Amino acid sequence: MSLKAFHLVFITAAILLAFGFGVWLARNFFSGGGVVNLLSALLSFATGIGLIVYECYFLKKTKDVGYL
Repeated sequence: MSLKAFHLVFITAAILLAFGFGVWLARNFFSGGGVVNLLSALLSFATGIGLIVYECYFLKKTKDVGYL
């Protein structure tokens, strides 16, 4: 597995983790949690979106590099 392929897998896992954590925090907020849960959920969603933007940038930058 090349460094590029590993990087893509790692960033994709981080995106899924950020959105999953955001959903978990949002559910805690709506079930009676504090404002900290809401702010953390919003920050987690923003991080997930930022990682998506970064992954698109990385793919565009390394389009000439192979996966093997």
